[in-house]
Amino acid sequence: MRRIKRVLQRLLLLTIAILAAVAAMAWLLLQRSLPPLDGTVFAGELAGDVTIQRDSQGVPTITATNRPDLAFATGFVHGQDRFFQMDLTRRQAAGELSEVFGKVALDLDRRMRLHRFRSRAGEALAVASPEESGILAAYASGVNAGLASLRSRPFEYFVLRESPRPWRPEDSLLVAYGMFLDLNDERATRDVQRGYAARVLPRAAFDWLYPVGTRWDAPLTGSAGAAAKTPGPGLYGLGTRSGTREAMPADLATDAELAGSNSWAVSGALSRSGRAIVANDMHLGLSVPNVFYRARLLQTGNGARDVTGVTLPGTPAVVAGSNGRVAWAFTNSYGDWSDAVIVRSGAEPGTYRTVDGDTPYAEFSETIKVKGADDATLLIRETRWGPVVDDIAWPDGEIAVSWIAHRADAVNLLHLGLETAATVDAAMDVANRLGIPPQNFVCGDDAGNIGWTIAGKIPKRLVFDAGLPADWSTGDGWTGWLPVEDYPRIRNPPSGRIWTANARVVDGDALQKIGNGGYDLGARAAQIRDKLFSRDIFDAHDMLAIQLDDRALFLTPWRDLLLSVLDEEAVRGNTQRKLYRDLAEDWLPRASADSTGYRLVRGFRMEVRQMVFDMVMQPVADAYEENVEIRISNQFEGPLWALVNEQPAHLLSTDYLSWDALMLAAVDRNIRYFEENFDGGLDRRRWGERNTAMIRHPLSRSIGALSRWLDMAQEPLAGDSNMPRVMSPDFGPSERFAVSPGDESNGYLHMPAGQSGHPMSGFYRSGHDDWARGRATPLLPGQTVHTLTLRNAAP
Repeated sequence: MRRIKRVLQRLLLLTIAILAAVAAMAWLLLQRSLPPLDGTVFAGELAGDVTIQRDSQGVPTITATNRPDLAFATGFVHGQDRFFQMDLTRRQAAGELSEVFGKVALDLDRRMRLHRFRSRAGEALAVASPEESGILAAYASGVNAGLASLRSRPFEYFVLRESPRPWRPEDSLLVAYGMFLDLNDERATRDVQRGYAARVLPRAAFDWLYPVGTRWDAPLTGSAGAAAKTPGPGLYGLGTRSGTREAMPADLATDAELAGSNSWAVSGALSRSGRAIVANDMHLGLSVPNVFYRARLLQTGNGARDVTGVTLPGTPAVVAGSNGRVAWAFTNSYGDWSDAVIVRSGAEPGTYRTVDGDTPYAEFSETIKVKGADDATLLIRETRWGPVVDDIAWPDGEIAVSWIAHRADAVNLLHLGLETAATVDAAMDVANRLGIPPQNFVCGDDAGNIGWTIAGKIPKRLVFDAGLPADWSTGDGWTGWLPVEDYPRIRNPPSGRIWTANARVVDGDALQKIGNGGYDLGARAAQIRDKLFSRDIFDAHDMLAIQLDDRALFLTPWRDLLLSVLDEEAVRGNTQRKLYRDLAEDWLPRASADSTGYRLVRGFRMEVRQMVFDMVMQPVADAYEENVEIRISNQFEGPLWALVNEQPAHLLSTDYLSWDALMLAAVDRNIRYFEENFDGGLDRRRWGERNTAMIRHPLSRSIGALSRWLDMAQEPLAGDSNMPRVMSPDFGPSERFAVSPGDESNGYLHMPAGQSGHPMSGFYRSGHDDWARGRATPLLPGQTVHTLTLRNAAP
């Protein structure tokens, strides 16, 4: 027995020793993949020495004599700190994730291959100007030199048992295409899902349910949308229909898939410095590392520049920031940048109808490499308008997507021109020619001028697009690009204020040029506008309070409605309803993490919203033999508010005796959800319990308990949709900044996660706490703590 015990003890000690050795080996490999931050590296053909000075948060100041050397060094730091992130971005856009992740990524790759972005990137690079292609080549060389400077490959490749593939110039264009995928409707899904409703509803009923705008609008030109009259029983009604489907719990629902980005500017007349002030918080999916990377770029030779802001790893330019003369910012425009085109078969197999007669499809065979499995082959059919989306069912034909990202000249590197623009007019001239997903472009200069326009290319349409599937067989819907001289612009408005928040910005002819790709409800834009008009003088730091504004102004009428529904009769004998009412009545009218009443009022609205939409759309759902997804408009708040206030009997399902009964059912659904899914009573349901940060590394789910080592802290967050401080667990501000050009030392900039993608780096989490707490971090990098010199490696 003693002998067995001694053997077991030795085996235990041996196991511990082996585990310790493995841990030591892993630690050593991780240490070896940390980048060198000091000294000299001989890397590439450079015109002169380049210095990379990093501050205590890892933010680099890169100094070079020319722009190609700056591009090389920018690629170098990106390659050191973010290569795996860049690799995932290019692979996702190209549909090449299965090559490293196996079958689990195959469906996503098939979806991406529809766009053939790897081929398109090569075609775009082939027609790029010599300056652009030179910058992209220098950047790619820098990325590979930065990767080579690591003594071991980034740790993610050990987990995946892969080796990193070198960066190529066309990969930077794939990263740009990745932003199109994030910011555009790449399959024209909105058109199709609205189209299902349009085929069934009377036109007046459709226009009422899908308005262009509402009374919440806050455009820069024009006025808020006028409420359409609720259709009478002679036009549209539910008859004796009953039945509502169980949707996503209201507590988990969101108003829109992408809920926000904010930017604004005030003129020099409203600024203490006399310079314009530009503020920006672009909202994107949150992950580790962050989508952006902070940097300051200094060019000391001819064409001197000094530009500070955020860069996009995988590309060489500063995306948004200030160059000392002009500051600029973006929000997604939500214009109409993709169209669903109804494709009708021609007389011969393999053809389709066009204005020029029946035309053969162009066919492309795409091979997807799958780790651990056979290659997969995908056949793509393309029309003159774009590829056919085979998995979209349309009753009257097939659907092709016409999307600006498919055009040969959709991407370019003209962004570099913003780094030296000296006035808002020059900046807007550059912006209108950019090859990016079209954005609201807000800028201001050191002379105090401010401006707005669309950055990116606008398709020229023959007619105003209704946002529905269209038959182009009798005439193409697009006829090239809108001339730059016809772009809408706003310069120095009399108020001295410009604001954008993904909502409608303009009206009339300008709106027809941009189109409507699903604007956000205007409540957030209105809240920003009203804060900007609440005072007459600003400095940059005053802007942070607006970015952090989590007041529930939009939800306040819903709270009043809830209290009226939960009257004495409704709560009599029902302790849970009474508690629901008491908590709502005593609410903290903000989306603060410790507010219970906010969570309950929000849940009530979201439940009523989904119930009413499903109810009024029941005739549409009944018209289709198979289930189809019907798009709810971002402007549905207009007809919804009319319904719950007017309470028309002909638009009420027979499941409910009254509209108040429907709303009481919404309260009861919420109560039941909380009882079934949480411990404790309603009074413990804080908003922060629902809105808890889930900012994760892509591989953290695969390493179990060690995931906390890779992820940011799971902490309660303030903010929500329909307010400036847009926030959800994995979606929110990818950066916040405000700056007066020429006064960068008084600007601020912070972002989630840290500069480095390496979990053992001191820069992995640095700055994240400032972002989470809403503390201003200086825009300019701080005191230098590391200096690395890049020197020409040529003989």
